[in-house]
Amino acid sequence: MNFPAPSKVEAHLVSEHARIGTLPRHFGRHMMTVEGRVYDLMHQYASNYTGGFWRFYELSNHGFYMAPPEDTYDICIPSNGFDGRMKADAVGVTICLFAYSLLSFEYTNEVFAKHYHWLRDFAMDHAEAGLIFEAID
Repeated sequence: MNFPAPSKVEAHLVSEHARIGTLPRHFGRHMMTVEGRVYDLMHQYASNYTGGFWRFYELSNHGFYMAPPEDTYDICIPSNGFDGRMKADAVGVTICLFAYSLLSFEYTNEVFAKHYHWLRDFAMDHAEAGLIFEAID
């Protein structure tokens, strides 16, 4: 029996005009919690991160992630021993996966678990998938 190949999850950059409604649409009243946790984790794990304008991406499977300014970041995650360099997009995926996972344990709202799995599906075909999965292991 032949099963159709799963379709690749695509990321679409959110326009500046549409940004204002993006976090509320995905996370409702938890939108500031998500954004704050992402920034906190970035400061914690990326020694060379100095802030800046993050890009928002919506996924074709209903997911969402945000990525820091274009650069290459040194990422160190003491809890699992990961120490490596990633481009901004991969760092955004990694940090958002961490944030969604942590928040899924802190809140009974299933939105964080759904977003984790949607983003994980996208990460499987990412150009830096190996690094992302090594970092979140």
